[in-house]
Amino acid sequence: MAVLAESGSNPDVDLLYDINGLAKDAPRWFDRGMEFVGEYGLLVAMVLLVVWCWWSVRRRGDEDAPSTLAALVWAPLAAAIAVLVNVPIRGFVERPRPFRTHQGLDVLISGKTDYSFVSDHATITMALGVGLFVANRRFGLAGIGLALAEGFCRVYMGVHYPTDVIGGFALGTAVVLLLSPLATALLTPVMKSIESSPRARWLVRRRSTTVDLVPGTRTPLEPGERDLAA
Repeated sequence: MAVLAESGSNPDVDLLYDINGLAKDAPRWFDRGMEFVGEYGLLVAMVLLVVWCWWSVRRRGDEDAPSTLAALVWAPLAAAIAVLVNVPIRGFVERPRPFRTHQGLDVLISGKTDYSFVSDHATITMALGVGLFVANRRFGLAGIGLALAEGFCRVYMGVHYPTDVIGGFALGTAVVLLLSPLATALLTPVMKSIESSPRARWLVRRRSTTVDLVPGTRTPLEPGERDLAA
């Protein structure tokens, strides 16, 4: 298929040069930092954010914890599905990396020989960010912010066009939102089963120092009552 951007007259290419041009003016140590952040750092940060969200939901132990965790589990699954969907898209579009077509780019990382459209990094991070938003808005906004930073880094590094990043954002978002109703419908019963399991319940809700006095109710034990109960 024809290359999506052929010349510098294309706004996509102009924006590529503008953003990547910042790398030429930046100190070398800063570019090394951007290379690490754009290639690995933000992906690790997204994973840690997902774990933090799980820990927060588990610690609160709300009644809707199973459904929230079902949405949270769906986030990385959606990211994996989006990357698989991207495989035929890349093969169909066959867009070379920008540094193979355009001269004068400051490419911060070497070894990128695959096609450019769409960006896997942008796809993964936005799928995780939107998935987090479905589970928890506060964590989701932070995740979407990290995804936007990832997209900027990929263009800054000279390995993607801006439209590669936008395409990745769109793909990740579409997979999460379109399949979310089905995924949560399937995953919520699984989370509820885990919650009812004595051994695995800690994955959904932290252990509580409460005792069932009447079915369906829980009342904290007073110090003296704990002694009597013992």
